[in-house]
Parts: sequence; C-alpha cells; structure tokens
Amino acid sequence: MFNSLFDHVDSIIVRDPAARNRLEVITCYPGLHAVWFHRVSHFLWGIGLKLIARLLSVFARFLTGIEIHPGAKIGRRVFLDHGLGIVIGETTEIGDDCTIYQGVTLGGTSLYKGVKRHPTLGKGVVVSAGAKVLGGFTVGDGARVGSNAVALKEIPAGATAVGIPARILHPDLPQSADSKTKEYFSAYGVTPNVDDPVSMALKGLIDATIEQEAKIAALEKMIAKLNNTPAVPGDATAASDTKRDLDAIKEWLKE
Repeated sequence: MFNSLFDHVDSIIVRDPAARNRLEVITCYPGLHAVWFHRVSHFLWGIGLKLIARLLSVFARFLTGIEIHPGAKIGRRVFLDHGLGIVIGETTEIGDDCTIYQGVTLGGTSLYKGVKRHPTLGKGVVVSAGAKVLGGFTVGDGARVGSNAVALKEIPAGATAVGIPARILHPDLPQSADSKTKEYFSAYGVTPNVDDPVSMALKGLIDATIEQEAKIAALEKMIAKLNNTPAVPGDATAASDTKRDLDAIKEWLKE
C-alpha cells in the first residue's frame, strides 16, 4: 500500500518541477487528494453502496474542487495537476500515468443509461487545461489534447489534438539524450516540432500565390517587350529574339 502511495507521489514529482519533496505533494496537492477520495468512493460504488459513494464524492468535490463520479475507473499514477474544475464522468476510464490539467471535462454526449458515454484514455495521455473530451471513444496511448480543444472523435496513439473541433496533428516526439532511461513528458500537451495542419495548408496556399504572381509578372514583362519590338522585315536578329521570347512564354505556361 505504502509502496503504491509513494510511487504515485514520486511520479508527480517527476512531472511537476514545482514539487520539491514527498511531504509537500502529500499535504498540498488537491489532485492527489481527489484521487485518494475516489479510490474509496469507487470501492463503495462497486459493492453497491452507491448513495454513500456519491456523498463521499460530493464531499471530495467540496474539498478539492474536482468532481469525479464514483463509477469512473482511474489507473495508477494519474496526476490531476492544479485540478480545479476537472469533471470526470461515470463511464470514464483513465489509464496509468495520465496527466489532466485544470478545467478539463471528460464528459458524455449521450443521455442513455447503461452505455459507454464517456471517453477512455490510454496510458500516458496528457489532457491540457480547459480541454473537453466528449463521447465514448478512445484516446490512444501517449496522445495529447491541447488547451481548450474540444475532442469529439477518436485520437490515435501518440497524436496531438488541437482546436474546436479538435484536429489531429502528426506525432513528432523529440529524442532526448537520456531517452533510453526517461520517457518524454510534454507539459500541457505542448509538443515541439509539430505544425497545425490548417496553418500548413494556409502556408502552402500563400507560397503558391506568390509563385503564381511572380510568373504572371514575368509573362507581362515578356509580352510588353514583344509589343514594343518593331517588326523589321528581313531582320533575323529580331525574329530570333521574338521566337526565343515566345518559347520562354510557352515554358512558363507549361509550369
């Protein structure tokens, strides 16, 4: 029991540079307290004491500002960082080593009882501040949900979801020197070396527009030059220049 407790506390120290020692984490981290309360209320819920479990969860919400339904399943070493305003629904399943920041909602979009209404988070998922993950789908292992994103569909393992509604970014984890001994952790779901697909599309359109404008300017210059060239019968040089310019225009048009 104590080994599991200290394992959880040590995992928080690894992920939060503000945590200085075990005593500080045990006494001052409401996210840790909320998980402890949930362990008890979930046990009570499982043995059929549902009203007592709900009352305990309400008491825990009063103390910590974190609302976790007793029916939710939470894995080991889950870190509710800051925690205030987190809401976790009844059929939510959270895997080991997940990190959830303040203002997150793991909610459902269905009103039917007895169905999986809330999301399932794989191992090592990071859900950043203010994000909403709504529905009975799965967020893959190691995925990240950006701040204030609204995720409404499945997120692949290792991917990052940003925006409203959430868009999927390609996974691109940096390799650190000690990557063999220490896993990479992206605080607040922020990942370097990854671009928003919408931004990339807009950049491509802008680059294409600039290229087209350059080609049009070159064509206009060539046409103006041809129009200003006097037609001299028998002048082989002028005819050669005209042919060369026309060939150049054709090449531009082919591109």
